[in-house]
Amino acid sequence: GYGAPTKAGTAGSHGSPLGPDEIAGARKALGWDHPAFEVPSDILEAWRAAGSPEAHAAWRDRLADHDQADAFVAQLSGEPGEAELAALATWRRKMAAEKPSLATRASSGQALGAIIDTWPGLVGGSADLTGSNLTKTPDVGVVKAGDYAGQYIHFGVREHGMAACANGMSLHGGFRPHVATFLVFSDYCRPSIRMSALMQQPVIYVMTHDSIGLGEDGPTHQPVETLAALRAIPNVEVFRPCDALETAEAWEAALMRLDGPTVLALSRQKLPHLRSDDGAENLSARGAYTLVDTDGAPDVLLIATGSEVSLAVEAAGTLAGEGIAARVVSAPCVERFLAQDAGYQDEVLPQGVPCVAAEAALRYGWDAVIGRGGAFVGMNGFGASAPAETLYEHFGITAEAIAAAARGLVRG
Repeated sequence: GYGAPTKAGTAGSHGSPLGPDEIAGARKALGWDHPAFEVPSDILEAWRAAGSPEAHAAWRDRLADHDQADAFVAQLSGEPGEAELAALATWRRKMAAEKPSLATRASSGQALGAIIDTWPGLVGGSADLTGSNLTKTPDVGVVKAGDYAGQYIHFGVREHGMAACANGMSLHGGFRPHVATFLVFSDYCRPSIRMSALMQQPVIYVMTHDSIGLGEDGPTHQPVETLAALRAIPNVEVFRPCDALETAEAWEAALMRLDGPTVLALSRQKLPHLRSDDGAENLSARGAYTLVDTDGAPDVLLIATGSEVSLAVEAAGTLAGEGIAARVVSAPCVERFLAQDAGYQDEVLPQGVPCVAAEAALRYGWDAVIGRGGAFVGMNGFGASAPAETLYEHFGITAEAIAAAARGLVRG
């Protein structure tokens, strides 16, 4: 309320209109003698000169004469071109063929490295966690004072500012920004993530150390409620891939999306390769799919994300030996799956079949998938400080716990 006679510097200038007397006083104090809603002629002329039709026509003429015009316009659009799409598809098939066992943060870094050379507008960085987020590819240049030719930015310990910068880069055009930190620190990014969603900006948020699996850093760093909080933001898509192939698919889905932000929640710990297909189709693009099926109709559905998908696969094997047919569904992006048509949802999760979901996080939000009668294997509170394997055993996030929950639903 600067300039207001009695309300300046008080809460009275914040939560309600100033009123005519205070407005008149502020106008006098600021030397503003123009009527309400009138733009002074000198200001109006300056703005019109800056955006004149002649200036725009001259810019269009320069663009038409430039030998790189098509590439420039394509980069401004933010859409992946033919080279970028080919690189993404090639990498997806490579992961399907090689079947590596990697932490998904590591496979994310490899996927980024495989495509960044074809995409000069793909620019990103980390909030002083470059060595942990693995978002700096080996040969990429670093942006620094006096040299802006690189594609990587060291943002320092400032997640909020980093995410705000990413929104600005995206709004400017010409760049596809990706920024990184630990998943639990997405709380610092949350205002900007919400703005990305509100403004429909395709910013990619790479969030590693996605569960209690980060282990010894303790409960302050273990994001047990964070996935639910991010999924609650409209127009945000959260991918939590289970292996290197799903990670490649998640990057592809994120880069092809132009109407909102994507969060990639990635593991610290190594995960086994689980897919047996050739990677020709991006199965993660529909949010969830059948990973391991039964010979006939399933008795129970085991649904999981990220590091817990391998536990669900193990549980299904145990149940099969007991005569219980368990279908395993990997759900890397719950929001995408819930946006699919009812026919596809029923194909993957047949109605009337009991469901068990497994995720090393809170249950909030999962009832939309498994129903109120479904079982959930996950967290009920904060984590603890110990090696990842010890924590999973301590909190009961195991293949046997998933199998036991399934037995309870099938046998009553």
